[in-house]
Amino acid sequence: MTATEQTTTPRKRRSRSRISPEREAELYAAVLDLLREVGYEALTMDAIATRTRCSKATLYRQWTSKPELVAQALRQTKGNVVGDIDTGSLRGDFHELVGQLDDEELRRETALVRGLIHAVHTQPDLLRALRDLIVAPDPTGLEEILRRAVDRGEVRPDCAGLEYVSYVLIGALVARPLVADEPPDRAFLLDYLDAVVLPSLTSRPPSSC
Repeated sequence: MTATEQTTTPRKRRSRSRISPEREAELYAAVLDLLREVGYEALTMDAIATRTRCSKATLYRQWTSKPELVAQALRQTKGNVVGDIDTGSLRGDFHELVGQLDDEELRRETALVRGLIHAVHTQPDLLRALRDLIVAPDPTGLEEILRRAVDRGEVRPDCAGLEYVSYVLIGALVARPLVADEPPDRAFLLDYLDAVVLPSLTSRPPSSC
C-alpha cells in the first residue's frame, strides 16, 4: 500500500455517511439490475456510475472495489429475509419464504445466483468479499430459522443435515435450468422443500438424525 493510499483510507471510511440510506438503496438496486443484465465479469464501475448518475469518484469513496460493492449490494438488499419469518414450524417458515416471491422474481434471482456462481470460479476477490460480508455473518438469517427449529424440537441439534441446508437450497436454483431447461418456480420449490429439504432435517437416518 502506498503512502497516498494509507492517508486516503480514513477519508474513504468517513465519507460513507454522505450518501443517504435511500440513495444507497438505489445504488444497490442498480448494481443488482446490471448484474442480471450483463453478468459480473462485464459489470464495470463506469456502467454503475452511468446507470446511477453517480461519479466514479463517489463510488470509490464509498466502496473500495467492485467486489465489495457487489457483496454489499447483495447483503443489504436481501436483508434478513429468512430470519424475520417465524410461523411456529420449520415447514411453515420455508413455505412462507417461498410465498414472498412470485415466479418472475424467482427467475430474476436464479439468473443472479447463476451469474455469481460462475464468476467466483475466476474472481477470487469476489469470492473473498462474498464470504466475508455474506456467508460468514449469515445476513439472510438461515442459521436463525434453523436454530429456532432445533429449539422447538423439530430438528435434532446433532442432525447432520443442518450443515448442508444452504447447499441444497442453492442447488435447487442452479440445477433445475440445467436438468429440466426450466427456471425454478414456486410450485417446484415448495415440492422440493417437502420432498428433499425437510426430510433431510426431520427424518432419522442411521447414524445421523
